[in-house]
Amino acid sequence: MDSRGNYVVRKGDTLYQIANDFGQNYHDLVTWNRLSDPNDLRVGQPLRVIPPEGSAQVGSVATNSGVEVRPLTSPPPAGTNAAPDKTGPRGDKRPYSESTLAELQKPEGPAGTQPGQRVVPGKGSGVPPAAGAAVPDGAGVSWIWPAAGRVIAPFSESNKGIDIAGKMGEPIYAVGAGKVLYAGSGIRGYGNLVIVKHNNNLLSAYAHNKTIFVKEDQTVEKGQKIAEMGNSDSTTVKLHFEIRQQGKPVDPSKFLPSR
Repeated sequence: MDSRGNYVVRKGDTLYQIANDFGQNYHDLVTWNRLSDPNDLRVGQPLRVIPPEGSAQVGSVATNSGVEVRPLTSPPPAGTNAAPDKTGPRGDKRPYSESTLAELQKPEGPAGTQPGQRVVPGKGSGVPPAAGAAVPDGAGVSWIWPAAGRVIAPFSESNKGIDIAGKMGEPIYAVGAGKVLYAGSGIRGYGNLVIVKHNNNLLSAYAHNKTIFVKEDQTVEKGQKIAEMGNSDSTTVKLHFEIRQQGKPVDPSKFLPSR
C-alpha cells in the first residue's frame, strides 16, 4: 500500500482477498473505488484500501456459497444482544495460507453474544469430558476433542493437522470458546470449513463438513455443536482438524487432552 492508501492489483488477486488482507469490507472497496464489476480486476490497477476522508463504512455482508447452514435456535427477541446476522457462509476461492490466517489473528474488540446450542461434553455427548489440557502460550485456554472418532492421519508437514474418522452426520464440536472467523466452502481443498479464533494467537479449523451450523462473527462456546461430519472436498468421510498458532500449523496432539 502506498502513502495515499492505494494497493496495486497483482496477478491472482480477488477483491475478497484484498479486502481481507487489509482488514476492510468487500462492499466498502466496491464503493470507494466505484467498481461496476467487482470481479473484473486488472493487473496493475490501483485500488483504494483505506476509507476516503469523510466516508463511512457500510459493514460486513457475506456472500452465499450454497453451503447448507441450519440455525440451532430461533432468532433472539428484539432488543437483545445478538451476533450480526450474515446472509450465509462465504464462497470466495482463496488459499488457506499462513499469511491469511495471521491477518485474521490481529487483535480486535469484544465479540458479540453467542446464539445457538451449547453441547456440554461428557456422558452421552460423544465427546470426552471438558477437563482439557492447558495450552502452551494459550493464556489458560483449555480444549476438548472436536469429534469422538479415532485419529487416522497424524500431524505432519504436509498434512498440517490431524484427520479423525467418523460417520456421515456425526457432530463436530468447537474445541474451545471463541469467535467464528470463517464459515464456507471457498478455501481450496478443505470443503465446507469452519475456522474459530480462540485468542490473538490461536485458531482452530474444521474441514470437510457435511453441514455447518454457525455463521461468521458468531461467538461459540467450548463443546458447542458447530458442524456435522462429511466428505466435502474429500474422498472419505472424516474431519480434518487443525490448530494454528500465530498463523502457523502446530500439532493438535500437543493441545488436546489425552484420551
